[in-house]
Amino acid sequence: MNTLLIVLASLLSCSGQLCQKQATVGKGRRHLLGWLAASVLLLAMAMLVWLRVLQTVPLGVAYPMLSLNFIFVALASRWLWDEALSGRHVLGIVLIVAGVAVMGSYT
Repeated sequence: MNTLLIVLASLLSCSGQLCQKQATVGKGRRHLLGWLAASVLLLAMAMLVWLRVLQTVPLGVAYPMLSLNFIFVALASRWLWDEALSGRHVLGIVLIVAGVAVMGSYT
């Protein structure tokens, strides 16, 4: 259950960041404010889930798990905006996955 909550917090946080990026892509005040409102809502939800995680998982274990955000954002930006993933990005993602797997074996 702890691992699922950590992944959920990371996904919500990542989604909030993606909304911020989307706010910069379009034009007009309505577009900007809509995406920023979505971002604030998602980031608030991420914070609430994160607080639940912190009740049950030691901070030294939980906090490094947020590095999942790097993976989610890199993959989503590739898919949504066709941003490049260099070999260094892919290597970094592989190393993050390995680190999260090691850290996640605690939960």
